[in-house]
Amino acid sequence: QLQASGGGLVHPGGSLRVSCAASGITLEYYAIGWFRQAPGKAREGVACIGSSESRTYYLDSVKGRFTISRDMAKNSMTLQMGSLKPEDSAVYYCAAGGDYCSDDGALIRVDYSGQGTLVTVSS
Repeated sequence: QLQASGGGLVHPGGSLRVSCAASGITLEYYAIGWFRQAPGKAREGVACIGSSESRTYYLDSVKGRFTISRDMAKNSMTLQMGSLKPEDSAVYYCAAGGDYCSDDGALIRVDYSGQGTLVTVSS
């Protein structure tokens, strides 16, 4: 029901946009967010938007570099990533669920998620 795309290889300092298309659910009714998981590390929330607000929440390490957005017309979400660092390398997953986000950029509840997209930051 959620399909992420747009990952790839990018040099340090570069930018990349990953997108997530939804089918069978209407993202407008849910909090939405992005998680990432690097090899050998725990999954972490990166960015989130609550269901009934425009306020965004971010992991401290990505604040000022990443921007999450929701496109109601296209029933999709996007994560624009800039000033990328090697430590941003991970599989990025989009998710939706509940109404709320944590202050550090994670969805409080995940009802829907899909296959991720790999982002590699390397020279």
